[in-house]
Amino acid sequence: MSDLVIAGEMIKPGQTRQIELPVAKLYTDTELSIPIHVVRSKKPGPTLLVSAAIHGDELNGIEIIRRLISAKNIKLSKGTLIAVPMVNVYGVLHQSRYMPDRRDLNRSFPGSAKGSLAGRMANLFLTEVVSQCDFAIDLHTGAIHRSNLPQIRADLSDQETRELALAFGAPVVLDSSLRDGSLRAAALEMKTKMLLFEAGEALRFDEFSIRVGVKGIKNIMQHLGMTKKVAKRKKLPEPFTADKSAWSRATSSGIVANKVELGDHVIKNQVLAEICDPLGGVLDTVITSKSGVVIGKQNIPLVQEGEAMYHIAYFDEPGDVAEHIEKIVDEHLPTDDDYM
Repeated sequence: MSDLVIAGEMIKPGQTRQIELPVAKLYTDTELSIPIHVVRSKKPGPTLLVSAAIHGDELNGIEIIRRLISAKNIKLSKGTLIAVPMVNVYGVLHQSRYMPDRRDLNRSFPGSAKGSLAGRMANLFLTEVVSQCDFAIDLHTGAIHRSNLPQIRADLSDQETRELALAFGAPVVLDSSLRDGSLRAAALEMKTKMLLFEAGEALRFDEFSIRVGVKGIKNIMQHLGMTKKVAKRKKLPEPFTADKSAWSRATSSGIVANKVELGDHVIKNQVLAEICDPLGGVLDTVITSKSGVVIGKQNIPLVQEGEAMYHIAYFDEPGDVAEHIEKIVDEHLPTDDDYM
């Protein structure tokens, strides 16, 4: 197996190590570093990165990784797992999406060792960690006051990436183009194939989203042959894939009366919400232009005209997708061995 060196520390085959990757000093002269957990099998195999909190207010991924690395029933049979629960440690400290320089870390890749603070952190994470990985799963949530149905976003035109996306087992897979400056785009330049997992809401733990995330990562590890397959459980239908999605926006400003929830099947011209005034009058309605499934929604019951309210993914058979999502929810109900 090739050498694996992070922050100047060598992790040998068969070792499990916790590493602190120095980032910078705060103005209090306190050292700030990115925590990294590395597990290496004695047998060669793929290197998988699981990262979270590249936006500092997206907390579900931190809990997903905590549960993953503390699980007692995971043993690598080959390859290497690199788990990074908090990439944007600055943001986590301040419960903020952004870096202290107000830049979005996920729009700052590949960055530069002599660039802005965000650019330096992006460059450090890319060169020290991502460049050494064959595959990666980046964990995200919706923005503040917005929830996402658990979903995988990936470039489905690449067959290997498509197979990984389907193997994860999220309710929905969305064909998503690369964005300039994103970690996913920079990783691809380094030949690291990455899935993006979106689930839940910023600054909140969502149990269903966390459970889907933990199970999905385990599914990927089995798919890559890094762990042995467990006893077969009831097989769920393959995740549905969507090649298009769009936001339905507020047509007026006012108080929101929701008519649909995440995972609901909606049909063309269906009312998604009523927008009311404080005295009970209905000012306007929000209507979907096409049939689909609600995969994201705004949670705050106040809205300004033009705001994005409902993210609708389009499928050939949206009714089947909604039924499939119900089965996924049932599959992830709590059991006695959740934390074993």
